Amino acid sequence: MDIFEKRIANPGNIGKHSDNSHGYFTFPKLEGEIGPHMKFRGKTLLNWSLNNYLGLANHPEVRKADAEAAAQYGLALPMGARMMSGNSVYHEQLERELAEFVKKDDSILLNYGYQGIMSVIDALTDRHDIIVYDAEAHACIIDGIRMHIGQTYKYLHNNIADLEKNLQRAVKKQQESGNLGGILVITEGVFGMTGAMGKLKEIVELKKKYDFRLLVDDAHGFGTMGATGAGVGEAQGVQADIDLYFSTFAKSMAGFGAFVAGKKDILMYLRYNLRSQIYAKSLPMAMVIGALKRMELLRTQPELRENLWKVVNALQNGLREHGYNIGTTESPVTPVMLNGTIPESQNMVIDLRENHGVFCSVVVYPVVPKDMILLRLIPTASHTLEDVEKTLVAFDKISDKLRSGVYASTEVPMMVNV
Repeated sequence: MDIFEKRIANPGNIGKHSDNSHGYFTFPKLEGEIGPHMKFRGKTLLNWSLNNYLGLANHPEVRKADAEAAAQYGLALPMGARMMSGNSVYHEQLERELAEFVKKDDSILLNYGYQGIMSVIDALTDRHDIIVYDAEAHACIIDGIRMHIGQTYKYLHNNIADLEKNLQRAVKKQQESGNLGGILVITEGVFGMTGAMGKLKEIVELKKKYDFRLLVDDAHGFGTMGATGAGVGEAQGVQADIDLYFSTFAKSMAGFGAFVAGKKDILMYLRYNLRSQIYAKSLPMAMVIGALKRMELLRTQPELRENLWKVVNALQNGLREHGYNIGTTESPVTPVMLNGTIPESQNMVIDLRENHGVFCSVVVYPVVPKDMILLRLIPTASHTLEDVEKTLVAFDKISDKLRSGVYASTEVPMMVNV
């Protein structure tokens, strides 16, 4: 069989919905200035779908720094990979500032978050090493683990008892193989779909009984969680016990790139063994200069995080008071879980956008269980309490229709190329 024909005939669990999803539910085009109000298909909607947690995307100081850096350096400098010809004093300055902010000895800049953590996992482990990871780890972690040719064990989400069982299995396997490898535990600081925090404090406590290293992906926690924004480890009082701390610039930093931080000796090893960085062009100077400005604001403007949490608390408290199930979120990520089918979810989202002027992401099976609809809202420092009130009113109206069966009896309109 032709490889293209095989893939076209079997487009995958998400791809099979593309005929009536593309351009509306999937790959929508949000236009205008980044912020809580953007245009979708010609209408201005209240937008809860961007990870611009601290509102830095359109912060005037950030925009000015980005523009001036692009004008001065362009997007080509520096040319080449950092190991060969693409290093600069600004890249090294940013690494020092990131390490200091997250209370680590050193950090390494990464061009991409997704590719970056895959490369960290690949560089850190060989066939003798064992990886133990949370069942709901992000796709980038799963793809990194897929590249691992050694043993892997998956523990039930945030279940410390199950983690310990799998650590016992890992130790036994380690001993059977002659102790040629080590154990790496991987989890997240904030799980991006549910907003639940990883149980870092409990995981660290297990280090007293088992010999392992801990890698934490804190993409949603960096800048938002903890007294200074240093992340979930800071919030739980265990930042020093995280062996490798990873985050992306795509969330709180409203930028491009990522970093991994830890002790100098292991960071030096990674610096010379991360294939995705050794063989890739250096992060452009304009993005590095822009990231330095963002770091300055994270340090000097705590009111950004305070504004974020004012909106988060108003939204989450309001949803709970209105009877909505938002799970166990302890972070800005705000899931609203409803009972319904995929067709019902499509009609509900169309109603929400077209008639109530509210845009948020919708998640359905296979990402969540069958007959569940998850609406994910991302509050930011740029939202207002008026935005929260409008959303609560809209959600009450659509949830009433969902319960009464209105969406089940309505034909789903085709949204292709509109």
